[in-house]
Amino acid sequence: MERLPYIDEHARSIDSNRDRAWKALLRVMCKDPNDPSAPSGFRLDSIDAPARLALSGRHWFSRYALIFELDDEGPSHTRIRAKSWGEFPGLHGKIYRALVVGSGVHRVVVRRLLRQIAAAA
Repeated sequence: MERLPYIDEHARSIDSNRDRAWKALLRVMCKDPNDPSAPSGFRLDSIDAPARLALSGRHWFSRYALIFELDDEGPSHTRIRAKSWGEFPGLHGKIYRALVVGSGVHRVVVRRLLRQIAAAA
C-alpha cells in the first residue's frame, strides 16, 4: 500500500474473542466471512487473519485507505481499530475532503461500522 496522509483512527472494545470479532468484521465489510472480497469502492490490499484487514480505493477526487486492526484485550474482549488515510489532490479534492472529512460524515460512518461489527460479534 502506498503511504497516504493520515486522517484519523477510531476504536471500540468488543465483548468477543478475536476470532469471533474477525468473522464479524468480514461479515460487515465483505458480506461473506468465508470468501472475503472488497466492498464497493475499495480493493483488498491485504488480509492477516484474525488481526488485520487493509482496504484501499481511489476515484477522481481522492485516494484512500481504511485499515482494521484487532487486538486481544483479554480472553473474551477484542479492541478493533479503524485507521484512515487519504489524499485529496487539487481543488476538487479539497472540496471533497471538506464535504466528507471536514463535515464529520467520515467519522459518523466509521463509528457506525464499528458499532455494526460489535453487534455482529
